[in-house]
Amino acid sequence: MISKRKEDRMKSNARVCVVGAGPSGIAAGKNCVEYGLDVVIFEKNDKVGGNWVFNAKTGHSSVYENTHIISSKVWSEYEDFPMPEDYPEYPNHKQLQAYFESYAKHFGVYKKIRFHHTIQKITKTPNEEWKVEYTNASKKKKVEFFDVLMVANGHHWDPKYPEYEGKFTGKFLHSHDFKGVTNEWKGKDILVIGAGNSACDVAVESARVANSVKLSMRSPQWFFPKFLFGMPSDVFAAKTPNWIPSIIKQFALSKLIYILQGSYKNYGLPENKNLALSHHPTLNSDLLDFIRHGRINPRPAIKKLHGKEVEFIDGTKERFDIICACTGFWTTFPFFDKSFIDFQHVEKIPLFRKMIHNDFQNLYFIGLFQPVGCIWPMADYQAKLACLEILGKYKRPKNLKAAIQYEIDHPHFTFERGQRHAVEVDYHSFRKELRLELLKAGVDIGKPPGGNKSLYKNFPKAAS
Repeated sequence: MISKRKEDRMKSNARVCVVGAGPSGIAAGKNCVEYGLDVVIFEKNDKVGGNWVFNAKTGHSSVYENTHIISSKVWSEYEDFPMPEDYPEYPNHKQLQAYFESYAKHFGVYKKIRFHHTIQKITKTPNEEWKVEYTNASKKKKVEFFDVLMVANGHHWDPKYPEYEGKFTGKFLHSHDFKGVTNEWKGKDILVIGAGNSACDVAVESARVANSVKLSMRSPQWFFPKFLFGMPSDVFAAKTPNWIPSIIKQFALSKLIYILQGSYKNYGLPENKNLALSHHPTLNSDLLDFIRHGRINPRPAIKKLHGKEVEFIDGTKERFDIICACTGFWTTFPFFDKSFIDFQHVEKIPLFRKMIHNDFQNLYFIGLFQPVGCIWPMADYQAKLACLEILGKYKRPKNLKAAIQYEIDHPHFTFERGQRHAVEVDYHSFRKELRLELLKAGVDIGKPPGGNKSLYKNFPKAAS
């Protein structure tokens, strides 16, 4: 807990450290600037945007060369900073990175960012400050102390590698290191592991140049098109009345997808016996078309590896030149000692509104959630809530531990339990929850714009 003296100091001139200048980090910085807080944003790279800054080097977490966002423009905008009108409904990574640059400059965040600064270690001091050890742009080791810590390093950067019996002697990589198909992929036999958004993108990209592409899946998946009835899928979904029970929505969506796509058996895919949104869906408009044209062929889970040969659980064996594992990421914080905070293997992260820890008054996680939709708009509101608490205008629940446990016991979706779904939320439900918390501090974020220009927000520069 924070001492009264320390709490008073936080209200008046708190010094805030933000880890990362990705979409969530710059939103945290923007709110700190707007509320008059002394903020420093540490960014190890040379641009804002996090994973959306394309970098051809492997070992660096970034989008691949032809990446487009999977949520629509109108449901991916910060609600106080609309994207340019000439942007397409699904912008590419170059457009998004330019958007983040404009956002950071417009709100005065740029001057608060220290580029090429890598945080090595963060520890809590006996007097309740945060000791931040980092390497600066000149490769010199430095130490600074802060009153408040906002962690916005993202959760799509630490690759989770699958483990199999045997060894593969061809090229094996994780989607973390996939930057696009190159000459190395031309005419080759490719195996893609996974059925999520990255796996489908990698499979489709590979199929344009490879000799053959196989897609190995452990379990059935729901594949949603990016457009429904002439509009982006999330725009269509947002038109569904809120009063309809979730189970009815899931049933109706399952039937709609079946009507549009037919039985997955026709594609050689395992039939999904669970309703849509029983786990995180995959959005891709090309995969099923490529499968029906024979350019991608589904395969079951892998049993073992031997040289360049892969044996699947159905007993079939095939030879491959390249395997790309699109098997997700761990939620890790390399600057924290694992004895301090470790969410790597939890089934649900123990944070109130996915941001507030039970044991620390001056620690916030910004953007540590995965909606069926876009992260950034809600990360902005998490950061706003954090700033309001720092200034003494918001008070967290008195029985915070119970509030956190309630969230864990009552998730928005009844997804299968496991680390994969540790940070899942429903976009609209989560926004409503954040709105209610902000209302306690006298801030009403109103309805989401969803492309309606009259609803874009224009918050005051500082709280009254």
